[in-house]
Amino acid sequence: MKFIAIDVETANADLSSICQIGIASFADGVFVEKWETLVDPEDEFDGMNISIHGIDESMVAGAPKFPSLVETLLQKLADIVVVSHTPFDQSAIRSVFEKYEIEAPSITWLDSARVVRRTWLDLARRGYGLAPVAERLGIRFQHHNDAEDARAAGEILLHAIRETGITLDDWLIRARKPITSSYHGNASERITREGNPEGPLYGEVAVFTGALSMPRREAADLAAAAGCEVTDSVSKSTTLLIVGDQDIRRIAGHEKSSKHRKAESMIEKGQQIRILRETDFNSLLSFVE
Repeated sequence: MKFIAIDVETANADLSSICQIGIASFADGVFVEKWETLVDPEDEFDGMNISIHGIDESMVAGAPKFPSLVETLLQKLADIVVVSHTPFDQSAIRSVFEKYEIEAPSITWLDSARVVRRTWLDLARRGYGLAPVAERLGIRFQHHNDAEDARAAGEILLHAIRETGITLDDWLIRARKPITSSYHGNASERITREGNPEGPLYGEVAVFTGALSMPRREAADLAAAAGCEVTDSVSKSTTLLIVGDQDIRRIAGHEKSSKHRKAESMIEKGQQIRILRETDFNSLLSFVE
């Protein structure tokens, strides 16, 4: 049984702005080795992202740009199961290939968060993030270091395989099957929505801000179908802030919406909120369908 786990960090809310890539390799049920590299994203660094992973412009000076890493990545990703914890890293990899207009490889992905939700039923609805699951299983790692995050995701998968007896190949099938069949769509015209419990993003709490490309109720419907609970305001439960594309790169200060500023303030205080531009969120939804 061989597989690799991958994790990336980004310079800003654009998922294609990858500034670090980490890969952990596993064989015969154990961690074998890790590989990691800084990446020059050829993009600006946002202070919020720097505060999370500690990587800034000075650290990537002279680092390889993504096109020069493609051959190495293709060798590592080919003919093997690639594990990531939640779909964000998967979408980032696809986005960076699109950014440089490079044909993306066909990758066999396995979302270890979906594995967790189907292995430990008390985590089916909440608490299946990388850090809390690793703590529960006694996996020690340096969070927000890519190679370490990747290793933790791989170790979590190994725990699930041992717990359930389900093989790696069978998890590729089981992870896409429902946990339950109790979901019924919400046809309400309210901006708030309940998330589809079977959606790949179930457990995420999303808030929209800025000028979107579609009516906000339609965006809320799409997010809810993918599993997100949608609320009108940023709070302690918020995990995703989706910002209209034209608003995402505005300079710090009051040109950002109050929701955007509040989310950044809460991130500074330690809350785990991911800020995404609308285009990346839509791409993520299409990827996890």
